[in-house]
Amino acid sequence: MVRPDGGSRPTMTMRYEFRVTGDVSPLMAEAFPELAAEPVPRQTLFFGSVTDEAHLSGLLARFQDLGLKVEEMRRLPG
Repeated sequence: MVRPDGGSRPTMTMRYEFRVTGDVSPLMAEAFPELAAEPVPRQTLFFGSVTDEAHLSGLLARFQDLGLKVEEMRRLPG
């Protein structure tokens, strides 16, 4: 796969799951359009594709900037 910016280094898309403390409102979940959100008891799961380490770091920063506590993050099987 060629990067969207036209670079020659291929991108590797990985799937991740993020477990966030508490119920996240639908409005706040919209801050993560690349992830699906699913409420579970006492947590909200976010999951979806992450294109690279920079994208992953950006997602974690966005969670933090919005005051959301990521309890667990894991890479899902391909």
